[in-house]
Amino acid sequence: MDRESRLAEMCDLIAAHARADLQTSIDGLLVSCVAASATPDYSLTEPLVVVMARGGKRLLLGDEVHEYRAGQCLVVTADLPVTGHFIDTGDGPSLGMALVLRPAVVAGLVLQAPAARWARGATTNSAMSTSDADAELLDAAVRLLRLLEKPLDATILAPLIEREIVWRLLTGPQGETVRQIGLADSNLSYVSRAIGWIRENYAEPMRIEELAAVAGMSPSTFHRHFRGVTAMSPLQFQKRIRLQEARSMLVSEPGDIAGVGHRVGYDSPSQFTREYRRLFGVPPGRDAMRIRADGAQRAVI
Repeated sequence: MDRESRLAEMCDLIAAHARADLQTSIDGLLVSCVAASATPDYSLTEPLVVVMARGGKRLLLGDEVHEYRAGQCLVVTADLPVTGHFIDTGDGPSLGMALVLRPAVVAGLVLQAPAARWARGATTNSAMSTSDADAELLDAAVRLLRLLEKPLDATILAPLIEREIVWRLLTGPQGETVRQIGLADSNLSYVSRAIGWIRENYAEPMRIEELAAVAGMSPSTFHRHFRGVTAMSPLQFQKRIRLQEARSMLVSEPGDIAGVGHRVGYDSPSQFTREYRRLFGVPPGRDAMRIRADGAQRAVI
């Protein structure tokens, strides 16, 4: 099967199984069918690999721009707040699949093979990167999607194909980046501890010294590695998490703007409204109405 045929089959399978919540019957496998829109979407993502079958998407992480189109993949190695635009390529809605990258699966494969197998891959500090999807990766993605129509087979075969996809990533151009997910002593692992703390305690005051201690680094080393992974300072990251959490709350509580602002860590309603508008382009109340009219927020896929 050639590359075009693989992508065409992926499109058919994704279109047949896409739901609004992106979930599928296979744990960790997400599929998406989304039309291009002038309105950006904001989401909190997790470690995953996205393979785009049709269309494309442009993501903003801090001041970094990442774009991927049909036949390309995106790898995310940490929990991140991102802004995205689906790209209108003129051939219909964007169709993509994503597989959650589980640290235990990555670690198991890292331990079973010599580092030389993936040492050729480029090393990057950033927790997000893109590349072309090679024939082996596309083939594994197609076979995983086929299992959506064979639930009995999926129970046994899906975990095997998941491992194959992770292996293809480890031995491909993004291998060194993916490898960091499975290493307990990697800089990504240390920074991820701090990211986890921020996501769980985003409404609390934050001291860099204390956050660096969570990561097991000196403040200066921590600040450098944190920015390298997230393309943001810790304070910028916390602010983005606060505002995106507030956005989710406002969908169900549009009339309690001051209360939502306070719950996510803002003592000043005016500061909350000002920073919310700076990020999302409109005041909190108007944005909540727009979200409810447009539908649920989308994930990075």
